[in-house]
Amino acid sequence: MKRTTCLFDCLLVDALIDQPQKGHPLIGMCMTMTISFKELGLAQPLLQATEALGYTQATPVQEKVIPAALIGGDWMVSSQTGSGKTAAFLLPLLNQLLAANPNGKPVPGRAEPQVLVLCPTRELAQQVSADAINLVKFARGIRIATIMGGMPYGKQISQIKGANLVVATPGRLLDLSNSRAIRLDKVKCMIVDEADRMLDLGFQDDIEAIHELCSDRGQTLMFSATFAPRIMQLATSLMNNPGRIELASAHDKHENIAQTLHWADSVAHKHKLLSHWLSDPTMEQAVVFASTQADSETIADSLRADGHEATALHGAMPQAVRNRRLQSLRKGQTRILVATDVAARGIDVPTITHVINFGLPMKAEDYVHRIGRTGRAGRSGVAITLAEHRDRSKIRAIEQYTQQPLQAEVIPGLEPQEKSRKPSHRPGAGRPGRSFGGKGASNASNRHGQGQGEGKTFKQNHFAKPSGPKFAGSGKPSSGPKFGGSGKPSSGQKRTFA
Repeated sequence: MKRTTCLFDCLLVDALIDQPQKGHPLIGMCMTMTISFKELGLAQPLLQATEALGYTQATPVQEKVIPAALIGGDWMVSSQTGSGKTAAFLLPLLNQLLAANPNGKPVPGRAEPQVLVLCPTRELAQQVSADAINLVKFARGIRIATIMGGMPYGKQISQIKGANLVVATPGRLLDLSNSRAIRLDKVKCMIVDEADRMLDLGFQDDIEAIHELCSDRGQTLMFSATFAPRIMQLATSLMNNPGRIELASAHDKHENIAQTLHWADSVAHKHKLLSHWLSDPTMEQAVVFASTQADSETIADSLRADGHEATALHGAMPQAVRNRRLQSLRKGQTRILVATDVAARGIDVPTITHVINFGLPMKAEDYVHRIGRTGRAGRSGVAITLAEHRDRSKIRAIEQYTQQPLQAEVIPGLEPQEKSRKPSHRPGAGRPGRSFGGKGASNASNRHGQGQGEGKTFKQNHFAKPSGPKFAGSGKPSSGPKFGGSGKPSSGQKRTFA
């Protein structure tokens, strides 16, 4: 292990030099003091925006990613949900755009973005775009556009003209590229957000097609929950000797999230346990996860019948309806959201205090993303899992994936009548990354209502160029409200982007 200093004197990292390659080092967990955005060398308009939003201190992932992205090169980043990764890649890329246009000249009205951010779901794309818009409120010469399925083509074609940063889901982006509504040969930096989720939803071919369309870019940043073999394979096809920044893994304990397990005898028993937890006086807002689209509607109807303010969210809904319901959640108008895993990535609401797994996820790793909807930016949260005894193998798979036991608790008066057997940790049981069922991950999208309704076909674009060289960009978050949320800091309180 070699200790090196970063570009900025304020930042020290542990650099594990990969001897066979001459690329970037692996930057791992290290003890660094929390630093301010001013110390990271960002442009004044960005600093002004962060201060106006009430954020001053960088989170650990921002401390490492921002300087690395500013230096240049390709980077793979693994960070915990809610750690602030969105601001970690937006701030340095926006900084690059400002540096390239120091006078803030108007952007030409052509659809030729310089920065491209790829997201697996519409909800996440909207959240990333909203964060970017908040960060450029004091900057001139930067336009942000969002491309995703479920929205009118004409409106999106109009919005992308003159946009130098585009946030997109892969299917709709390829549709617009194939119709010559957007050119990608001017892209200088591409970000692949939630790369693991991209693969789960079957977007690998689309991503590789987009890669070919902007092959002359100089920088690629990839964010993923883990550096699993399939992620490394994707990185090999997209990146050039990438450096690795690892700040979290599936095995990191969410120490700020209280995780409990309740055994139930039946679905009716689970409904009683659910009602108990939703009556918790400490609950501000909750996300209840259902296994299917139909289940989400049924549970929401049942909760409303019991007097709870609940609404459903799933992929079969028109995008406009999904947008309204998410906005209602962000404004605090919706107290309980019953959702499929379409909401597991992209919901960024700091006032979510409880996550309840009414239906267990199809894949063990999705459990981590679900519970990450609460306890963001250092806040405390509660994650409750309701399981019938037939779900023992799924619980075992989650425990093995996270390498943490789920502590079973009993509520007086709601005890299960059937004795539960403690999950046995047999070798090979519940292997991480595997689908719980025999149908594999390919069906997870439909089962969970995650279908985006986007075109997956690809025809070679006339703008495509031969492959060429590439260009320049989880530790525990510090205390304070999450970036992008509605929470306001108390007087004198330091806030972080997370």
